[in-house]
Amino acid sequence: MAPSYLWRMQGPIRLFRYGWIGLALSASAQIPPGYYDNAAGLSGDDLRTALYNIIKGHTVMSYSSLWSFFPTTDQRPDGFVWDVYSDLPGGVPAYLYAFGTDQCGTYNGEGDCYNREHSFPKSWFNDGQPMESDLHHIYPTDAWVNQKRGNHPFGEVGSPDWVGTNGTKVGMNVFPGYGGTVFEPIDAYKGDLARTYFYMLTRYEPFIQNWSSPMLQFDDLTTWAEAMLLQWHLDDPVSGKEEDRNNAIYGIQNNRNPFIDHPEWAEFIWGPTATIQEMPQPQWQVISREEGIWIAHPDLNEGVVEVFDPAGRRVLGFAWNGSSRTVRLPDQGVWTLILRSSSSVEVRRIVR
Repeated sequence: MAPSYLWRMQGPIRLFRYGWIGLALSASAQIPPGYYDNAAGLSGDDLRTALYNIIKGHTVMSYSSLWSFFPTTDQRPDGFVWDVYSDLPGGVPAYLYAFGTDQCGTYNGEGDCYNREHSFPKSWFNDGQPMESDLHHIYPTDAWVNQKRGNHPFGEVGSPDWVGTNGTKVGMNVFPGYGGTVFEPIDAYKGDLARTYFYMLTRYEPFIQNWSSPMLQFDDLTTWAEAMLLQWHLDDPVSGKEEDRNNAIYGIQNNRNPFIDHPEWAEFIWGPTATIQEMPQPQWQVISREEGIWIAHPDLNEGVVEVFDPAGRRVLGFAWNGSSRTVRLPDQGVWTLILRSSSSVEVRRIVR
């Protein structure tokens, strides 16, 4: 049952309060002087490690104290809980939550109460600290949607098994490279969550090799997760909401999400030209022809191919099944192909 105070979302009051509060919060947004000096001019693994050294050692809060911080980190301009799993940007959500009053408790369906969502599921890191209480990846969300998410990885759903009130989905992944069940947030928050994951991959760089998730391998993202999160990051740029949340969390636990402050760093670390080196003896066959780029591999039956346009945007990705393929590219310029197997990565740059 939805809370009875939905009437507060209607009419000009909502627009006035949004404009006034949003302006006030944005005016306070700033990066502390010198905070990122040790990361200047770096890229790839060097940049990731430098950022780790900057943001590690944050002030660790108790897990139980997080409830008291949400009104500072995740308050909507109208005063309600900003739930990224139920919010409907540009429309009226099916329900809203008041801080404290609607905190879970028990629940039997969507719209009953809110709880603490580890967007990076805590089972992946064995419920360890300080990850369990790191506000950068913990959001107040509807408890029922949180339960539906469980510890499924993020992904892109084809035919959903379940759909939330704002369009959030659960179902089989259709993004190339992984075929399991995934949880897909709405487009308006995909960039937020991608940058949250980039933070986690950086803040806990030395520990990730001991974690377990379909989105992780060794001490980094799997190839499909990396490609998808980078695409989400590019398609949904940093918002004022993220900047305000980053500032609020910095005031609480004394560290920042670098990928909100410097969105370009995500591509410097995980992008197509970050630190990937071409193989001295390439195995992939990549030939530019009039009709497009022909791709083949004499021995590989499984892999991932990604194509980036001259501006560095990922425009195509597909799972390699062993069959040669011609990729048709509409524009002229220098195109980048990343060709991955379980044991190697090759980069090719093709001039069209």
